Amino acid sequence: MFLFSLLGLQALIAQRPIPQRPISQGQNTGMGQNPRQVRELTEQEGQEETDGRRPLLDDSTRQVYGPKTSLYFFEKDLKRNRLQLYEQDTLLNNFHNYDPVAKTNWKYQDLGNIGTAAKPVFYEVPELIGLSSGFHGYDLYFRDPAKRRYFDTKSPFTEMSAFFGGGNRNMLDLAFARNVTPRWNLGLEFNTQRVRKTLNPVRRDDNMTEQNAYSFHTNYRSENGRYWLLGSFSRMKHEVSEIGGIIPPEVDPTSLYFTYEDAKVWLQNSRARDLRQDYHVYHEYKLGNGLQIYHTLDRKNQNILFESALNTSDSLFFNRERLNNQQDTTLNKSDFAEWRNEVGVKGSYKGFYYNAFTRFRNGRMESPFFPTERQSFNELYIGGELIGKLSEKWSISADGEYLIPGAFRIHGLFVSPWLELEYTKALYKPTSLQQIYYGNHYQWDNDFNNIGVDQIKGRIKVDLDRLSLRPNVTINRVNNYVFFNEQKIATQSSGEAFMLMPGLIANVQIGKKFRLDAEIVYTEVTGAGADNFRIPRFFGNTRFYFDSPMFDENVFVQLGIDIRYKSSYFAEAYNPSFQQFHLQNTFEVYAYPVADLFLDFRINRTRVLFKYNHLNAGFMRQEGYFVTPDYTGYKSFLDLGITWYLFD
Repeated sequence: MFLFSLLGLQALIAQRPIPQRPISQGQNTGMGQNPRQVRELTEQEGQEETDGRRPLLDDSTRQVYGPKTSLYFFEKDLKRNRLQLYEQDTLLNNFHNYDPVAKTNWKYQDLGNIGTAAKPVFYEVPELIGLSSGFHGYDLYFRDPAKRRYFDTKSPFTEMSAFFGGGNRNMLDLAFARNVTPRWNLGLEFNTQRVRKTLNPVRRDDNMTEQNAYSFHTNYRSENGRYWLLGSFSRMKHEVSEIGGIIPPEVDPTSLYFTYEDAKVWLQNSRARDLRQDYHVYHEYKLGNGLQIYHTLDRKNQNILFESALNTSDSLFFNRERLNNQQDTTLNKSDFAEWRNEVGVKGSYKGFYYNAFTRFRNGRMESPFFPTERQSFNELYIGGELIGKLSEKWSISADGEYLIPGAFRIHGLFVSPWLELEYTKALYKPTSLQQIYYGNHYQWDNDFNNIGVDQIKGRIKVDLDRLSLRPNVTINRVNNYVFFNEQKIATQSSGEAFMLMPGLIANVQIGKKFRLDAEIVYTEVTGAGADNFRIPRFFGNTRFYFDSPMFDENVFVQLGIDIRYKSSYFAEAYNPSFQQFHLQNTFEVYAYPVADLFLDFRINRTRVLFKYNHLNAGFMRQEGYFVTPDYTGYKSFLDLGITWYLFD
């Protein structure tokens, strides 16, 4: 009630943004990020009006608010003393790819529907070298408070997005923020998914995914600018009605793969739930002479549940052995919680940013079926970071942390106008789930060694008048890798795997109104542990589209076609009982190009999308395509979406 009372005072309280200066030409806003206007933080300058407010007026003396007056920033930039203020994104690039997997340029493997379990297509070095829960299947749908936007607004700001996917696959995102005082902002967000099953729905509202998520956030800075406080709370309840995939025709001759609504699936009475709550606080204080102290506090909780009625036909999907409950129900429960405290010093000296910290994590994984019910852990880290900005286009950075004892991560990055080089070496812990699990169908208690990785990335930057090329390469060496084998059991590899991944990103301007964007990645995996990584040899995305303003620049339009492709490979299968992907060698997800037709347009501050999925359905040798063994991709249907901003 206190929060909503403050929001209700908006008509009574003055608003004024953090002062900015315009972005310099050619400033980089981040790798892979769409370019948008960015402003650097400066000390407050100029004179205010006598009432403490500085209204923004146009030539007709009307008050004007818009994307340039409702700005946001990220904690990572504040922490590194290079705070930048971003304008609201009104770009059309990739707007039609609204769902979380599509936003990654299809670099995640899911179960063919919004909100289903998903994993990266390519191997990724974990951000956390310590113990994690291991239940990462729904990470893509959780908004991490440590990576969220914090706002500074001149007027109340509201962002509303509604996406209506074909077949009742719907998403709604709402965000609100306002400055209570010139240096204090409050905001909230609400996100929901109601996604109907694409395979075998039995009624109109037979949803596969239901999500309700919300968050509150605030940021404050003192009048002299020495003290900053960022805080947020996030909660997500993500529920999935598991289907187990389509029953293979060799098991049931009456089951067919591409009948969609009429498909025969394994599960009708099984449900997974991922409930997360996260409190996050970051604050810093400037002592003087460029020296600052900071503290970060996190309180995280993840509650995992899977239940299945074994007195129904669902029991046919699972192995016959019952390890916890011999009755009619599987009820697997896991609860992971942690406290994280990081204290450090940071500052700038002769153009270099430095940081040194110590971090303490303690927590536990809990299950009613564990031998001791609770598995606790304590972790102590030390680390630091050094960033040198040699000029506007040249920089070098290094960071690292050591988990006492036995785990570490070091990382270096070199950036120049024409070349980027990145190196990561890490030794990180297997997840809690990989170490110990006591479910009704599978159980293990392991003592795995830490996993080692060396990763080298390089990218050449070629920018011509109408052509931008980014040839790149990634080289990975992974040893002691932990994975789930063909028997769905956590296993540690005894051999190393080497990955060579050359790629190319190209952006071409064709004439004045057409563009071609393309990305291709080739992957070669060798070594004794190569078979533990299931990655398509060829991966590609291509987009050809018309891009031009129309009607005297009152409407901005992008109209084109998206094509994505993965070569044939034995993709990992999915086990819903403990929400993990695992190896399999019997089902080849065959190569299939998927084409989507899209129309994105913007009128003033409102963006609208139309997307026709799977345009090429019925024109291929195969009836459709798969994303995961026994899970088909989308059939042809139309999506509609709209995003609009309110600034008063």
